[in-house]
Formats: sequence, C-alpha cells, structure tokens
Amino acid sequence: MKKIILIIAVTVSALTGTAEAQTAKNIVYKVYNRTTPNNGESDMKMTLINKKGSERTRELHQYFIDLGNEEKQIMFFTSPADVKNTAFMNWSYDDVNKNDDQWLYLPALKKVKRISSSNKDNEFMGSDFTYEDMEKRNPERDNQTLLKSEKYNNEEVWVIESTPIDEEQYSKRIIWISKEKNIPLKIEFYDEDKELLKTLIITKISKIKGYWIIEKQEMFNIQENHKTIISLTNLKIDSGISENKFNQRTMTKGL
Repeated sequence: MKKIILIIAVTVSALTGTAEAQTAKNIVYKVYNRTTPNNGESDMKMTLINKKGSERTRELHQYFIDLGNEEKQIMFFTSPADVKNTAFMNWSYDDVNKNDDQWLYLPALKKVKRISSSNKDNEFMGSDFTYEDMEKRNPERDNQTLLKSEKYNNEEVWVIESTPIDEEQYSKRIIWISKEKNIPLKIEFYDEDKELLKTLIITKISKIKGYWIIEKQEMFNIQENHKTIISLTNLKIDSGISENKFNQRTMTKGL
C-alpha cells in the first residue's frame, strides 16, 4: 500500500511540475506576443550615472516596425558631438533558430559593423545595457519556472525564473510580470557565478492608442554601482513608417 501511495504521490508531483512549467511558459509567451504598434518613432534620452552621481546624457531618435515574423528597430544618436550620427539597428525574428541581427555604424570609421554573437555581452554605447539586452528574447531559449504570485507596486504580478538552455552571459533572470499589462515591471539579472548583477525597473508605462508602452526604464548595475535611465518622448504610433528605412544605407545617411 505504501508503495502504491508513493507512486501516486510521485505521479501527482510530476504532473504538478509539468503544469507549473507550462503555466510559466504561457505567461512568458503572453509577454512575447502582446499587442504592440505596427510601427512608430520617438525621441529617446539616455542618462548615464556613475557611482559618484555624475551624469552624462545622450539624445537619440528611433524608428520601429513590426512585420509579423520579424521586428526591426533603428536608432540614431543626435547628441552630444562625440556620438552624433552613430546608428544602431536590430532585427528580431520569431524563428528561435535564428539569432537577432545587429549592426552599429560609427561615423569616425565610416563603416557599418555587424555585432557578432560573441560580442553581444558587451556594453551598448557605454550604458548598463548589453547588446543582448537590446534583443527581443524568444521564450524557447529558456526554461521558465513560476515562483509565485504577489503584488509589486500595487500591481498583481507573476514572478518567473528564466534560465537559459544554453550557456550565456546571465545564469538566470527573475522577472516580475504585470498580470494586467503582460509587461515585465522588474527584472533581476544574475551573472555566471549566480550573483545578482543588474536590476531593470520599469518606472513609467502609458496606454497610447490602446497599446501599453514603456516610456521610462532604469537599469542599475549593482556590482559596478552604475545606472542607465532611458526615457521616450514625442511618441508617434502607427505613423506609417516604411520598411525601406531599416537598412545599412540609412544608417550611414542618418536622420
């Protein structure tokens, strides 16, 4: 009888674990597939704050487009002078077997450089975001576990642990996801030694033309005591941006 009970207990435990994993995967897919604008543009302000509290500000303008199975983004630095006319472009694909394509144009070199997979853990333009952080991450690249349901900043959230299937720069991410908006409100990034490295906090979300849009976010590198704040202004949603804008020639021509 004890043996039968033990088998039942193990079976129930296995089923529960499978259901939980499936639930976590479903939650992450709701984030991945949430309704977003077909295209648009905005001004962007990037503020870098070092451990002494000194600030450096960079101004950009970005364009984006959703083509169904792929999404494209291109951004141009407009100030200060040392980064002006620098351009970055990212193409994200729904195909899990296809890595994001990324390019960087440096006007001093007059050359578009492709960002290789081995360099995606590098800092993006001196910020606390890496090139990998700029990608739209496919849920199939990770194993997800639902840790709990709780309140965060007066919002009901799911807390998900996301661990990469292949070895990457982060050993895991802990993600607080809004149940109402299907948007991460907070992400903790852990390094290869499983120590907390960075925390991303979404500080402003607005509903524009029926879409939930992240307008302000802060990435804090705990180990380096350095912070990057990114804020969007002058948003134009579904404004008819053409796919022809998203190419290397546009990067070299600028705005």
